[in-house]
Amino acid sequence: MAKTTADFMLERLTDWGVRNIYGFPGDGISSTLEALEKAIDRFTFVQARHEEEAAFMACAHAKWTGEPGVCLATSGPGAIHLLNGLYDAKLDHQPVVAIVGQQDRAALGGSYQQEVDLLTLFKDVAHNYVHYCQSPAQMRHLIDRAFRIAKAKRCVTAIILPDDVGEEDAVESPPHEHGTVHSGVGYPAKPRSFPPEEELRRAAAILNDAKRPAIMIGAGAMGAGEEVKAVAETLGAGVCKALLGKAALPDDLPYVTGQMGLLGTSPSWDLMMECDAFLMVGSGFPYSEFLPEEGKARGIQIDIDPGMLSIRYPMEVNLVGDSRDTLAALLPYLEHKSDRSWREKIEKNVAKWWEGVEKRAMHEGNPVNPQRLFWECSPRLPDGAIISADSGTSANWYARAIRIREGMKASLSGTLATMCPGVPYATAAKFTHPDRVAVSFVGDGAMQMLGNAALITIAKYWRVWEDPRCVIAVVNNEDLNQVTWEMRAMGGFPQLEETQKVPPFDYAAYAASLGLIGLRVEHPDQVGPAWDQAFAADRPVVIDCVCDATIPTLPPKITSQQRKNYFSTLMKGDPDEGAIIKNAFKRYFTS
Repeated sequence: MAKTTADFMLERLTDWGVRNIYGFPGDGISSTLEALEKAIDRFTFVQARHEEEAAFMACAHAKWTGEPGVCLATSGPGAIHLLNGLYDAKLDHQPVVAIVGQQDRAALGGSYQQEVDLLTLFKDVAHNYVHYCQSPAQMRHLIDRAFRIAKAKRCVTAIILPDDVGEEDAVESPPHEHGTVHSGVGYPAKPRSFPPEEELRRAAAILNDAKRPAIMIGAGAMGAGEEVKAVAETLGAGVCKALLGKAALPDDLPYVTGQMGLLGTSPSWDLMMECDAFLMVGSGFPYSEFLPEEGKARGIQIDIDPGMLSIRYPMEVNLVGDSRDTLAALLPYLEHKSDRSWREKIEKNVAKWWEGVEKRAMHEGNPVNPQRLFWECSPRLPDGAIISADSGTSANWYARAIRIREGMKASLSGTLATMCPGVPYATAAKFTHPDRVAVSFVGDGAMQMLGNAALITIAKYWRVWEDPRCVIAVVNNEDLNQVTWEMRAMGGFPQLEETQKVPPFDYAAYAASLGLIGLRVEHPDQVGPAWDQAFAADRPVVIDCVCDATIPTLPPKITSQQRKNYFSTLMKGDPDEGAIIKNAFKRYFTS
């Protein structure tokens, strides 16, 4: 049988090390599906319930492995459905290669069914590289460049394959003549990248001179944990983390203050507000109000992307380079600080914070305080667990109450902060690390939007996983709670039930109907045993925790305007006014 362009495309994917393809079929990719049938022994095709789920899984694949995730969709609506998941990858700087079908070339321009201008559609999300395969001779260099660019720039790339081109005979090696491209497979080992010595000396002088140094790390510090520890120990500094950097350093280190920002901790707020110099490593943290006021601290930033330097704070020294290499190169110029009073203060604040988290988690709720769901999970997490959270209040409690340990992985939708990646992220974790336990925290709004459908994917595949444990914990409060609290705190508006209330749904019973284990938690004393049962289970588990929607998710520092809006909300008559006042006072007195 003659080898088609689609056959050759899959061979080239194999050459690039691709084993998992996340997608959904359609007649616009018939040639690819036919080729996949012949090559299925080389791939795991993960059939999603929706193309958005496939793109989320490809993004998570990149986050969990560092290698490009691949998603596949048909023409028209299939390609359109990929977009939100692809933007999640783009904004979090993850390498993803999207392969999408298109109608036959002869039909293009004729207002044919499902004909969409895919180049225009993808030109933003995949602006670094998006191309049509108009001829079989292009396929080799299209695949090679899509992967090389995705890896080099940590970005989304896309290949559009008209189905008739996929059916044509393959051209594995273009003719040796003018107008042809001869590409190859492979990406070099990451070169060492760090700034010149004089810049390192300038940065070190500032940090050595500081009395109250601080370090802030983000996703770019992943893999540089030992270097961050060494710098922090030398300087006697505290370390706070942007949300995507949660797993970059364990939370059980006494000087790690936890998350920074709206979802952050009070020790992180104090660290940033009181420091006289700070080192930002691998982060594009967007909220300048949580950084020191201009002129109050001297700033040094390390980032691999020069375009991300000095845009959140006017840094005195900007260091372009890989975080790990740059920190290692900086370390010999740093002086060990013998005065540990600043470090001692940080560690005291951190210990007090975690004591407060436990107290707040154990406050009564009606029926369950949502923070307890996270707090009770944290010490029970198996070693090497892979943790994700959806956007919303799930992200708040994940940020504040889950204590990451060495060897764990954790992520969520950081910059896009979209709903619905929680269950797909957990599913991808099981395909990339089938021997590890995956846990995801998801709100009921996201479960109803996509999560319930994505559970069917888990039900379809869990039996092939080496360790079948995958736990989806649903924060079931029948409210789009994050937006409700934002309306109260930022807009001064009471809850509008017509827009905020989520229909009741029995997630545990639904899970059981799929052959999974469903655990309904309706009392605080059931939370811990539910986690014990979930981590001892022989299959995936859904913990359906009925939570109190009136527990406030307050930022570490409440502004006067937020207080004003909050009281304005109550004066207008919020439906949950009494419970809000009661829970806000409890939260205040255990800060």
